[in-house]
Amino acid sequence: MNPTVQKHKQYIFQALGNYYKEPLVAVKGEGKYLYDDAGRQYLDFFGGILTVSVGHCHPEVTKRIVEQATQLQHASTCYVIPPMVELAERLAKLTPGSLQKSFFTNSGTEANETAVLLAKIFTDRQEIVALRHGYSGRSMLAMSLTGHASWRSGGTHILGIKHAHTPYCYRCAFGHTYPNCDLDCARDLEELIKTETSGSIAAFLAEPIQGVGGFITAPKEYFKVAVPIIRKYGGLFICDEVQTGWGRTGGKMFGIEHYGVEPDIMTFAKGLANGSPIGATIARAEIADAWKGPTISTFGGNPVSMAAALATLGVIEKENLPYNAEVVGNRLKQGLLGLQQKYSCIGDVRGMGLMLGMEIVHEHKEPAADIVAQIFEKTKELGLLIGKGGLYGNVLRITPPLNITATDADEAVGLLDKAFAALPA
Repeated sequence: MNPTVQKHKQYIFQALGNYYKEPLVAVKGEGKYLYDDAGRQYLDFFGGILTVSVGHCHPEVTKRIVEQATQLQHASTCYVIPPMVELAERLAKLTPGSLQKSFFTNSGTEANETAVLLAKIFTDRQEIVALRHGYSGRSMLAMSLTGHASWRSGGTHILGIKHAHTPYCYRCAFGHTYPNCDLDCARDLEELIKTETSGSIAAFLAEPIQGVGGFITAPKEYFKVAVPIIRKYGGLFICDEVQTGWGRTGGKMFGIEHYGVEPDIMTFAKGLANGSPIGATIARAEIADAWKGPTISTFGGNPVSMAAALATLGVIEKENLPYNAEVVGNRLKQGLLGLQQKYSCIGDVRGMGLMLGMEIVHEHKEPAADIVAQIFEKTKELGLLIGKGGLYGNVLRITPPLNITATDADEAVGLLDKAFAALPA
């Protein structure tokens, strides 16, 4: 056994599992490539769980991090930190609608915690509506918001959270086929509120595309039906853009911009700082100002993470990466759809931009986590890294850096083709 893997088993919580029968020991990243401790190069089409947005160790991001680290590494929120103020101003200008004031933390979990607490403070209500199959993080509140039994270690901890049907068109809970469905999954929110809550809610939290849920992608009309229902009963719309933000969905900076509604609160993490620890919650000014405090985040707004985020946003805007994600993402999706025509186990191809999923099934849509396991081992052998997710563990998640090329997309499709072709007949 690799000595580092052996020590990982000895000294790290075993709940922190690894991909692959023989875990990959990552020691270096450069652009679209990740390298293991044997020096082997892998085409990284998972990007540290949708986090390496502009490529590993991007020179402009790395330079900004080093410059900041030599100037000021930490001071805490007890003081005004210029990079934090600068980033907050950038977020206010980039986000849709009238979102204005930000609170910085270290992760998507903390960002969602902040958003939910803020909604409760502003509305003076307690009940939250979340979506089945959604994932919100690993704290007790975030696990309670999460719509996956496997991600709720120790049980459901927080009361007052109700889970609505998710817009999972491939496995419609109502037995419909989109678009001949009248969006019953969204319209059912009203009955949920009337029957499962006190009738007055604090917020509705949803991802435009469910990340850990297996890239379940809402129909284009979903939020236009769902959000007015939420607001009818006094709730705020919290849009979780932890995975979908910063050009990932192609053509636009944020996933929700594809749906024509404006959130009251948005949350971010992951790709915002290209791998540096960060979480952010932004809200309309009157909502943010309802939180009178006191509160603190010792590492939230850390100067080095703020500098990394500013540099990352600079690269995304300068290189017009939302556009690249749209163009190259469309090419990649067409390649995946081509594979679907070849291999019957690919039941669904979905997603937007460079956030694409392939649901793998046996006959009659039976989830095929066993085939996913085989594909994973083969793609690793071929030098391609991808992710997996979904309630049944049967969805391949394909999320390369936003600055990949058409050639890279074609190479990945070719490697996936070889992996599927190697499956037992």
